[in-house]
Amino acid sequence: MSEAHTIAAAKPCYHRVLLKLSGEALAPPNSSGIDPDALNAIAAEVKEVAELGIQLALVIGAGNILRGSEYEARGMDRSTADQMGMLGTVINALALQNALEAIDVDTRVMSAIEMYAVCEPYIRRRAVRHLEKGRIVICAAGTGSPYFTTDTAASLRAMEIGAEVILKASHHVDGVYDRDPLRYPEATRFDRLTYLDVLQRNLKVMDSTAISMCMDNRLPIIVFNLRKPGNIRRVVTGENIGTRVDSAG
Repeated sequence: MSEAHTIAAAKPCYHRVLLKLSGEALAPPNSSGIDPDALNAIAAEVKEVAELGIQLALVIGAGNILRGSEYEARGMDRSTADQMGMLGTVINALALQNALEAIDVDTRVMSAIEMYAVCEPYIRRRAVRHLEKGRIVICAAGTGSPYFTTDTAASLRAMEIGAEVILKASHHVDGVYDRDPLRYPEATRFDRLTYLDVLQRNLKVMDSTAISMCMDNRLPIIVFNLRKPGNIRRVVTGENIGTRVDSAG
């Protein structure tokens, strides 16, 4: 069977998912800012998943623009640094919205920080209604409060909208390892983990607040490699790629 027939026959395993993207996924190689080619590639993959009939929300970081933690380390007030980072996520969200709408995907950016001239405020019921109408919802500005990462924002938004899974897209690795595989070639990748495994072993999946929230609400997380074309579709159609974190392990 050809790949085209395989794609057509694939059935999604989920009805509603949240995709967590890092800001670095949009950056040019070894640089900062937004790479139009990377942006368009991600938009094309998101469209492919949306065409399966999946209701899809996204949370995106701002590491390609700035990291609040780095500015804090240089003496900036933590709240100010985090607020700058939240505004950076809005920039990325608007860029991704533009790329999606250029290929005829109906998209809404919803910000936790109100900025009516730019995008909609995040309101849970409105976000759910957009999803029900087949629109992609990009949740920007984190939680709207400092001291919380976009990982925590992803967990919170996923639970609020009733997502069945968080898809954590990595642009460095193809899952969760016992140590950094970029530094240690002998590192071992896990196929499945429990939330407690991640917390007790301090594995780099999401921050501890995000993992604890997912554990309390039994929300599974799948960590996979974004850089391999087609991987988002593979995850939502049930292919065994990456690392799954849940209560069963």
